[in-house]
Amino acid sequence: MTFTDPLIRSQLAAMILLQADVTKNTDEDKELLKRFKLFGPPGIIFFRDGAEVTGTRVIGYQDVKQFNISLGSIAVK
Repeated sequence: MTFTDPLIRSQLAAMILLQADVTKNTDEDKELLKRFKLFGPPGIIFFRDGAEVTGTRVIGYQDVKQFNISLGSIAVK
């Protein structure tokens, strides 16, 4: 329930969120995972000005406290 938390929602309000459902494991899903060097969901990649913000990927589930820390690291990069 990390994304429904008011603290997290307020931080994400300034971001454009895109979600790709790759759970069917189609050829397109596999290609998307390969392109971004992910093994499967959940994986979150942050971009700024069209480029990935290095060192900010979130792989796997994070609770509110940890995800808040992850979001904070994006602001300083």
